[in-house]
Amino acid sequence: MLTCEICGEEILLEEDMKTHLFLCHLENDLHCPLRTLSGVDNAGLSTAASKTQVAEISDQNNVNVLKDELHQTQPLSAEKLFSCPMCPLVFSCDFLLQEHVELHLLEQHSGERSFQCPMCSAVYSNSFCLQEHVELHFDHELSRDQSGSPHSDLTLAKELQHKEELKRKQEEAQLERQEFKKLQRQFGLDGRGGYRRQMERSMERAVASGHLAPVDFHLKKADMMESLASGVDDGSSRTQGVIRALEDYYQTECRDSVHVWLAVDTDHYSSSAGDKGWGCGYRNFQMLLSSLHRIEAYSSVLQEKTIPCIPRVQRMIEEAWKEGLDPQGASHFSKRLQRTQAWIGATEIYVLLTSLGISARIIDFHQPTGSKNTHPHLFDWVKQYFCQSSKSSSLSPRLILTHLPPLYLQHQGHSRTVVGLEQRKNGSLCLLLLDPGSSSSDTRKLLSRETRLTAVQFVRKFPRNLKHKQYQLIAVQGVLSPEEKQIRIFNSRTLSAERTP
Repeated sequence: MLTCEICGEEILLEEDMKTHLFLCHLENDLHCPLRTLSGVDNAGLSTAASKTQVAEISDQNNVNVLKDELHQTQPLSAEKLFSCPMCPLVFSCDFLLQEHVELHLLEQHSGERSFQCPMCSAVYSNSFCLQEHVELHFDHELSRDQSGSPHSDLTLAKELQHKEELKRKQEEAQLERQEFKKLQRQFGLDGRGGYRRQMERSMERAVASGHLAPVDFHLKKADMMESLASGVDDGSSRTQGVIRALEDYYQTECRDSVHVWLAVDTDHYSSSAGDKGWGCGYRNFQMLLSSLHRIEAYSSVLQEKTIPCIPRVQRMIEEAWKEGLDPQGASHFSKRLQRTQAWIGATEIYVLLTSLGISARIIDFHQPTGSKNTHPHLFDWVKQYFCQSSKSSSLSPRLILTHLPPLYLQHQGHSRTVVGLEQRKNGSLCLLLLDPGSSSSDTRKLLSRETRLTAVQFVRKFPRNLKHKQYQLIAVQGVLSPEEKQIRIFNSRTLSAERTP
């Protein structure tokens, strides 16, 4: 007697048990092992399995395990029976179950499966591409700008680079503006006003401190306004007779010099309250012009018969620029000097002299030529300059009065006037300099024998006293014809000094 293990019915013969299983448990009650489906035949079961979406099997190892279980299912009788590992369905042969499961695996785990993005309608064939796509959604949200338009990583990187570059340029521009303002203030181009405004402020401070009476303030201001209106220097800072005082000193007092050369008579002009700190170039030009007025070869061609005031000198330089002289220098000052405290140097003195029809040279001693940063070559050049005069007169074997104008001497931040040269017994050379920085009261001490010995020490300068990196000399050397002047104007487009050595 055989008992059906499915329903418990007792069957006598084995053949009857097979019939029972087929009729009662297989033919009319087939179940899909992957979903709820019954009441179909074998063909219907295969078709339904191919169309059914079931739970996904994660990897190939699970598939192998499933196949092993299918093949390891034990029959209920001598004929092999196969039960589905996922549902109670039993098959009499394994091809039905195997076909059904293989179809499920083909659908769910082949490369043809589609994956839809949860954030948009995009569909991908595998989970890796889908993951990259979803991550891009989040990246785009982070890189969205204020207008709401998305940017790629490259665009975002370019924007960041552009912002950094813009920030760097702004910082550089700010630094340049600060440096430019410093230079403007240093060279008097910062809009503080020129000679007149500085003089007025100085007198106002003097009144406020009690050093100047209000009545004197108005008198001085009236004199200043008259001078500015006429363009002629008021002479308040001028000291005459300096060269004659030096001549007397070397004739009667100095005994340690072998030779002394002196320029033609030159007036000293000191900086005043109106140009203190920036007027040395203008004052040295006034000294040079005072000497040219005493030399017939120059005085006869000079239209300026008087010594101009500083605002007038500034206007003269501007007029020279308009003639075409030194366009680079004009651009540096924005073609404007009046009502400024702008410093001028050797180039502007050359421009002034050329515009007046005077021939001049710029000699550039661009580096030290001696030990300890000294310039012995500069001293030798000055000696040759004063020795060239054939119209010199000698009062004694060691004192030589020349008919040469003085030399304009420029170095960084200051300028002075060379009015002579002294050669001492030990062979050393000494320049005789008039400094606009020396007050009129100090300069006048040269005129008195009681104070001359002390005052002359401020005029004598030895090589150890001139140790700036660079010096420039302006030397007057004749009168220009109209044709020569035009050539100088043309050549000044690329104005350069004569470098020596």
